[in-house]
Amino acid sequence: MKKKIIQSKLTRNNNLNKTIETEKVLEKMINALNDHRIDDIGEFFSNTFTWFGNYGCGTKKGLQEFQQNWQVPFQKAFSKKVCIDEARLVVGEWGASFGRQEAIHTGHFMGIEPTNKKIEIRYMDFWKVKNKKIINNWVMVDFPGVLYQLGVDIFKGQGWEKFDN
Repeated sequence: MKKKIIQSKLTRNNNLNKTIETEKVLEKMINALNDHRIDDIGEFFSNTFTWFGNYGCGTKKGLQEFQQNWQVPFQKAFSKKVCIDEARLVVGEWGASFGRQEAIHTGHFMGIEPTNKKIEIRYMDFWKVKNKKIINNWVMVDFPGVLYQLGVDIFKGQGWEKFDN
């Protein structure tokens, strides 16, 4: 007999009464990121939270690592950045969104000299909020799409877009 895989164990004990509280934390946090706040972003994130990024982004353990190893280099590479959640869902202690950041490439990014091009950075986020602080954040950032906009096709023409009509 095939062993049953336990699904959705992280959301199993989700406190649905926390939806409005979680929604407020996430809305304020997005606004703070759009204001390019770094030093006081702990207002929204637990000091011990973990930011789980996809390959090329890394995993940041704790607020200080997130600030120094994600926020600072990201803002150095991309100025005039604005985050636009196109959709956001909040259920209990969990929130999720997808959207885009619009920015100007004015700093070094993955070995690419500044191009001053306006680019779009697609993303998806999942947050877990406890005691009005984000304790975990799972993120997917479309770095292949960013690199393509900057003139680098990491798939060398072999991306599956070739199957699209």
